[in-house]
Amino acid sequence: MNNANRVNYQKELDKILLRLGQAGSAPSLLLHSCCAPCSSYVLQYLRVHFHITVFYYNPNISPDEEYRKRVEEQKRLIAVYNEQLTHGAPGYPIDVIEGDYDTEAFYSFARNLREEPEGGSRCFRCYELRLRRTARLAQERAFEYFATTLTISPLKNAEKLNEIGEVLAKEYGVLWLPSDFKKKDGYKQSIELSKEYGLYRQNYCGCVYSRQEREE
Repeated sequence: MNNANRVNYQKELDKILLRLGQAGSAPSLLLHSCCAPCSSYVLQYLRVHFHITVFYYNPNISPDEEYRKRVEEQKRLIAVYNEQLTHGAPGYPIDVIEGDYDTEAFYSFARNLREEPEGGSRCFRCYELRLRRTARLAQERAFEYFATTLTISPLKNAEKLNEIGEVLAKEYGVLWLPSDFKKKDGYKQSIELSKEYGLYRQNYCGCVYSRQEREE
């Protein structure tokens, strides 16, 4: 896609949020989250527009202790945000579902792509794995929308994530919520919120290959 035809996903999201506000509706959203820091801004941003359930499904994360640390930090942040509602903060309560930590679902394709650089085809397959599971669960539980926090990262390909989301939306019959959460200083705000809440910020994406690349 050339620059002339590139979609501004933040503007597409703005249109949806405006329409929802005018209708006075708050649909259900199944939000795939990669970690607490990335979700910090996204949850604060969207909780006034949607009834959010965070779906923590990241079988790519290695090692096991790192996975556990990240998922517990995610749950802690959600508890903090829900506590804020009792003190008058705007928005709706946030639920959370922890998906299966099925590492073989990731390694079944990643082993053959281990030489791929970070941000290449291995990452795209990993996006598809996690978003497909999110879309399937959204369909099973009758969510109106599904989305991911992954687009907040400057290191993630927002165009590819939205492309995958749109394909899966048609396949599973659930609306995809387009996003490029790094826009409007979203990434910067996530760093500030992480500091405010003392969130653990990892120094690699999650998988063993990204960790090796970072160490090298």
